[in-house]
Amino acid sequence: MTDKNAIRSVDVAIAGAGMTGLAAAIQLADLGLKVEVLDQFGMDLSTIDDQAAQLMQGAFDSRVSALTLASVELLKSLGAWSHILSWRAEPYEKMHVWDGETRGEVDFDCFDIHEKQLGFIVENRLVVLGLLKAALDRANLKLNFASRIKTLGRFQESSRLIELEDGDLLSAQLVVGADGAHSNTRKQLGLATHEWDYGQHAVVATLEMTRPHQHTCWQRFTEDGPLALLPLKTASAHHVSLVWSTSPKHAAELLEMDQDAFCAAVSFGSRDVLGRVASATGIQKVPLRQRHAKHYAVEGGVLIGDAAHTIHPLAGQGVNLGFLDSAALNDVIAQAQMRREPIGDAKVLKRYERSRQMSNLRMSAVMEGFRRLFAPQPAPIEWARSVGMRLFNRVEPIKQHIMSEAMGLSGDLPTRMRRAASASVDQRLN
Repeated sequence: MTDKNAIRSVDVAIAGAGMTGLAAAIQLADLGLKVEVLDQFGMDLSTIDDQAAQLMQGAFDSRVSALTLASVELLKSLGAWSHILSWRAEPYEKMHVWDGETRGEVDFDCFDIHEKQLGFIVENRLVVLGLLKAALDRANLKLNFASRIKTLGRFQESSRLIELEDGDLLSAQLVVGADGAHSNTRKQLGLATHEWDYGQHAVVATLEMTRPHQHTCWQRFTEDGPLALLPLKTASAHHVSLVWSTSPKHAAELLEMDQDAFCAAVSFGSRDVLGRVASATGIQKVPLRQRHAKHYAVEGGVLIGDAAHTIHPLAGQGVNLGFLDSAALNDVIAQAQMRREPIGDAKVLKRYERSRQMSNLRMSAVMEGFRRLFAPQPAPIEWARSVGMRLFNRVEPIKQHIMSEAMGLSGDLPTRMRRAASASVDQRLN
């Protein structure tokens, strides 16, 4: 154990070595700051490629993300995307959304916005491994695993004193909470949340279908909740990731089923859109709860990603919002450096809060609105919903605008998520 009188000093301490925390760490290190990432889960950093190879040889990780093109742009700028792409990433070109109770449906196609794809489906574990490889290239970035923050206090006027559970002491101008929905850092910083249960669990699994996925994301709004089939990278194109948001009772019933019964239930729930489910692996359920921090920033501390907000997974936007948080924080800190302002100053950090909180709240409200709209409704409302979907599907300019915004091709994006002019020429269709 380190002498408690020996205090290690860094510019930024980041709690959480997940996708959002690592993305933030690399960006802040690229600003010349001394950064340390703290995470309680140990990992052998010398075997990252071996871990990726083992994952690709075995079953898919059942937790995946639908990365927007803006998120891919960020991962490219960090030096992580080339690793991820060399391992396994499935580009999706289309989305087909349909109402299970009516004939309403909406289609999105990358061709309509002159792109090669709308985004990529990637296993979360591979994104983390790619970011870890990129992090190891930064000499001023330390990965401190098997470490967890025990207490946070004030040290000097411009620093936070961090006591780790192993007894080590650390001082940092800025503490970034990226430690997930049950964030210990959020609690230590005294930042409260608004939260409530959705009354749903997400059942996730990897499925092998009898028909190919056609590089398309499929989502059916069922009576039990939205069922999504997300395409995965295989030679046969027959594997998809299932995300079925349903009642806790139905989720428990699904997990109690044997293999044949589970496959039959999902086949019926998806109306055999990709044929029958031939097999299912990695079946698990995750309780869904809405959380949003009332404030993202205090003196010497900020929250990003799931530590600041969690939303319903029906649009797969969770990690993309976290990446937006990390890139927005990077822009704010870069601006503070140019102005010679302390990076942990509350006035500086409130700029980050203002840049992201309202946007995240809007996305939360939109997801909640969709969830309620597609819940079981009286017949007149279901009829109006069906008519609205069919009308929307015919208005190409509106669809194109929504696709462009959702994929991060337009709007006010943080600097490192904007597409470079040269990349734009290469990636757009002729």
